[in-house]
Amino acid sequence: MPTSSTIREAKRTHKKGSLAHLPALKRDTMHLVRTSQGQLQAIERMIHDERYCIDVLKQIAAAQATLSQVAQQIIKGHLKSCMTEAIAKGKSEEKIEELAEVLKYLKNY
Repeated sequence: MPTSSTIREAKRTHKKGSLAHLPALKRDTMHLVRTSQGQLQAIERMIHDERYCIDVLKQIAAAQATLSQVAQQIIKGHLKSCMTEAIAKGKSEEKIEELAEVLKYLKNY
């Protein structure tokens, strides 16, 4: 069973696990990231301009929803590439542990 340090090392060195080989998914994810950046800038302006708290909170909820979509896209890419490859090579246990570890942090997504 892989340890946390083994999993962290795999994350740092496994370039193949990026979205580079899934161009459509990468494009869609980057669009969501840019949308999120715009939403965060809007929140900053709203706070600076002393806008009504409920309006700011609604914008925060929208930004959180967009970031949730980003996380979902990245998980989808990981499942399509890394998990599929690991299963084919009989190395699924390590990838399952890796995914389970990260899902602890993304439990709201």
